[in-house]
Amino acid sequence: MTQSSKQTQLKIFLPITARPPPGVADTWLARLRQQYFSSALSAALTVATLFLFYLLISPLVDWAIIKAVWSAADRRECYSISPDGACWAGIVHWFNNIIYGRYPDLEQWRINLVFIALVAWAWPIFVSRFPHKTLVFLSLWFIFPLFASYLLLGGTHNIVSQIFFAVACAMVIIIVACLVWLLLGRGLNPSHSSLMRLRLPALGLTVLAFACQYYLVLVPVETTRWGGLFLTLVIASVAIMMALPIGILLALGRRSSLPVIKYLSITFIELVRSVPLITVLFMAVTMLPFFMPNSVELDKLAQVLVAVSLFSGAYMAENVRGGLQAIAQGQTEAAQSLGMNYWQTMLFIVLPQALRLMIPNIVTSFISTLKDTTLVSIIGLFDILLMAKNMALDKKWLDLHTEPLVLIATIFFVLCYGMSQYSLHLERKLQWSH
Repeated sequence: MTQSSKQTQLKIFLPITARPPPGVADTWLARLRQQYFSSALSAALTVATLFLFYLLISPLVDWAIIKAVWSAADRRECYSISPDGACWAGIVHWFNNIIYGRYPDLEQWRINLVFIALVAWAWPIFVSRFPHKTLVFLSLWFIFPLFASYLLLGGTHNIVSQIFFAVACAMVIIIVACLVWLLLGRGLNPSHSSLMRLRLPALGLTVLAFACQYYLVLVPVETTRWGGLFLTLVIASVAIMMALPIGILLALGRRSSLPVIKYLSITFIELVRSVPLITVLFMAVTMLPFFMPNSVELDKLAQVLVAVSLFSGAYMAENVRGGLQAIAQGQTEAAQSLGMNYWQTMLFIVLPQALRLMIPNIVTSFISTLKDTTLVSIIGLFDILLMAKNMALDKKWLDLHTEPLVLIATIFFVLCYGMSQYSLHLERKLQWSH
C-alpha cells in the first residue's frame, strides 16, 4: 500500500476539523428562543397557541375577575350591579358551609386542629434527615385516625379512647420537638443524648394529656352534620389509606397457591370491578340494613367508608398485581436461596420493587378515588357537591350554579394536580440509578 492511499484512508476515518460543541442556553431568553422560536414553524405554532389561549382565557378573566361582584346581599343585587359578571358574593356568604358543611360553627376549631395535627404528624415523612420514618408512618396510619375521630365526633369516651388520645398527643409533641431540633440545625442522630432526653418531657406531657382529656368533654357532633369539603377529604383520605393494604392483600391472594384464598380473591376483585361505584354505595346503604338485626343501627358514613375502601382496594389489587408480574422470577429465587420465607421475600424484595414500578398507576387510582367521592351526594351525604347544589336552592342565591361549580373544579384541580406532581417527585427520587 502506497503512502498516498494510507493518507486517503486516514482522511476518510478521521475528521479534518473538530465539530463545534452543542449550544447551551445560558440565559432564560436563550432558552425561550431555543424551545419556542427555534424555527419558523415553531415560532408560528407558538404565536398561534398564545392567540388561541388569549381567545379562551380573556372572556373567563373578564367574567371571573374584572366584572365580578364580591359583595352583595343577594343574587338580585349581584345582577343589578354587574349582569355579565360572576357573583362571588354568594360564594363568600356560603363559603363556611362549602368547607365545613353543617358542622356547628362553635366546634369548627376541632376540624382545623385535626388538619394542623395531620400536617405536623406527616411532615417528618418528607424530611430527609428525620430518623425512624417507618414508626412515624405506622403511627400516622393507626393512631392518628383515633385521635381525629375523638376530636371530630366528641362526646364521652372510655379509658381505651383516653389512652389512644394521650399517646397521640405525646407523639405529636415529640414530633414537633424533633422538628424544632432539626430547624435549629442540631441534627437528628437517634443516639443523640439531647434527643433521648425528650422521653421524660413526653411522659409528663402524656400525663397532662390524660388529665386534659378527662376533664375536657367535647360536644358530640353526629356524622349526619358532617359535610362540605371536610367530608369529601375524610372519605377520600380513608379510602386512599385503606385501598393500598387491601389491594396488596387481594393481589397476593390472587397469586396464592392455596385454591380457596385464590378463588375468593378473584371472585371479590372481579365482582367489585364489574359494577359501578354508585351500585356499591346503594348496596351498602340500602340493602345491607336488611341483613342486619333490627336492634343494630348502622351509621351511613361508616357504611360509605367501608364501601368506598373495598371498591378502591379491588382496583388497587390489579395495579399491584401488574407490578408483581413485572418483577423477574429470579428475584424470588435469589431470596429463597438466601433462606428467606414467603413473607420476608414479599416484604423486603418483591413488593418494594413492584410498588416502585406502579407509582403512576397507584397515584392515578388515588386521584380517581378522590374524584369519585362526589357520588356520595346521591345517597344523601352533604359533601362539597351537594352543598353547592343546596346553595343554588337558597332563596337569596337562587339558581347560582356556575360559580359554585367553578370553585369546586378549582379545588379538585389543585388537589389532583398536587398528587400528580408528588408522584413525579417520587418517581425521580426512587429511580433505579439512585
